[in-house]
Amino acid sequence: MGTSSQMLVRFGRRCGQVKESKEIKNSEDQVPYPPLLPSKEDLRQVTIIPHHEWERILDSLDSLTRKAACLRAERQAKKEMHFRSQEVVKHWTNTYAGMKKQKLEAKKKRDEEIEAERRILDLEEEIYKQGERKKAIEYAKQYQFYQTERVKNFHSALLLTRVMAERDAQIEFQKNKIKSDKKWEELLKLNIEKAFKEEQEKAEKRRSDRVALANDHLKQIKEHEEEEERRRKHEEKDAEEIKRQNSLYKIEMRKKQEKKKEEINERRRLFFEHMNDKNIIKAIEQQQQEEEDEKIRKFIKAKKHLTQMMKEKEARAHRVMEEHRERINNFLSGLMKEKLDNEDLIIARDIAEAEAEWENREKEKYEKNKAELKAIAEHRDIMMKNKEEEERQRKIEAKEHLLAVMKADQIFQEHEKEKKRRADKEQQEVQDAHIQQMAKNKFNAKQAKQAELEYCRLTEALVAEKEKEFQDYAREVIELESDSTNKCIYPLVKAVQEGPGGGRGPVLMGRGGLRPSYQANDSTGVQLPFYNSQGSKCNFQKSKGKLGFTW
Repeated sequence: MGTSSQMLVRFGRRCGQVKESKEIKNSEDQVPYPPLLPSKEDLRQVTIIPHHEWERILDSLDSLTRKAACLRAERQAKKEMHFRSQEVVKHWTNTYAGMKKQKLEAKKKRDEEIEAERRILDLEEEIYKQGERKKAIEYAKQYQFYQTERVKNFHSALLLTRVMAERDAQIEFQKNKIKSDKKWEELLKLNIEKAFKEEQEKAEKRRSDRVALANDHLKQIKEHEEEEERRRKHEEKDAEEIKRQNSLYKIEMRKKQEKKKEEINERRRLFFEHMNDKNIIKAIEQQQQEEEDEKIRKFIKAKKHLTQMMKEKEARAHRVMEEHRERINNFLSGLMKEKLDNEDLIIARDIAEAEAEWENREKEKYEKNKAELKAIAEHRDIMMKNKEEEERQRKIEAKEHLLAVMKADQIFQEHEKEKKRRADKEQQEVQDAHIQQMAKNKFNAKQAKQAELEYCRLTEALVAEKEKEFQDYAREVIELESDSTNKCIYPLVKAVQEGPGGGRGPVLMGRGGLRPSYQANDSTGVQLPFYNSQGSKCNFQKSKGKLGFTW
């Protein structure tokens, strides 16, 4: 600091030149300061630094900043040069990176070609597998179709047709071969009877199977009806239970509300009794206080009367003493005339001492009475103030107690309202839950009914589709057999009759197109003829008896 201070140059004039200083002052008043200098600054106290010193100071202050900027510029230039070099050599192929990149691209291209070939193979394999699955599905459908009861019966009829055709051919051949052989005729007759008997047995077996199937169906129908009846009874029982629970809940809530009302009335009655007792106690206390005040007033009045009596007694005693003193004085004045001077002095001195002693006693008695009266007055004031303070405190406590009771009653009423609101809300929630449960049960029942109807519709559609498929298949077989044999296709026609079951009754569309059988209600149990037989040839009474009708 010392070296730099020696190099500083100061401008200005010496002190003591008043005239020139006035001129400078006038010039300062006329010309404003430059903008780089603060206003009202004395130019004689301004320090001016040379330019090279200013540059040296700035260089010493900004050297680190400029050095950091140079380093950042160098790093940025190197980074840009590195990026430009990378951009230039990026597309070269005679470098390790370029050859590696070419190898990777070639490998990627080969992998893509291999992957494309694999995809083509996978697609061909998928098409082949799809064809195999389709063939397997068709075979399974065909096998399942052949395994149905109607198709089996139809195949049995087809076999019977072919057997009958073969039998007719053999019979015709035998007739043409040996027409005169009676033994052969008998054997043929026996064979025919045996075949007829076998056919009857097979028909009886089929009839018994149909009867068992019909009984099974009736049993299933009865089970479904019983299950529906149980479900309906269960729902009715649940509804009755819900109603009973709801009624019990309402009764319980009504009892709780009545009990709460009784408790509220009992508390209100106790509160009013407490207030009445409190008012009675307050009246008794007020009466006692009035009696005490009356006693105090009587005591004060008696005290005043006693004080007045004492004052009168003292005044009377004073008058007696004055009279006695006058008498003594008169007596002494009489004696003074008779006695000597020394005796007069002794008597006067004794009299003066006696008077002084009496005055002292009277003064002490007066002070004592005054102090007692003052103490009584102070005690009376203190007692009155204490009574007033107790009365004020009692009124404040009674007011606070009344406010507390009113606040507690208000809180209790709000609590009861809140409990009632919660109870109403819970009851409403229970009722809403019951309604939602009933709606849900109804919706579930409706959904179940819809599902059952949809199932029946789908079943009927499936049965119709299967029936159409069977009829198409049977038509083709019958046409083929009729072209080949030209006879004995009655079993096939009978097996193709519409509706499963093999009966002679009407087709029941509501039960999957089932054709039931009707049996006679007698010991024979044979199947009845067609339901649309001619009425003129039927005995209705006999038919009703066979069917089991007794009216």
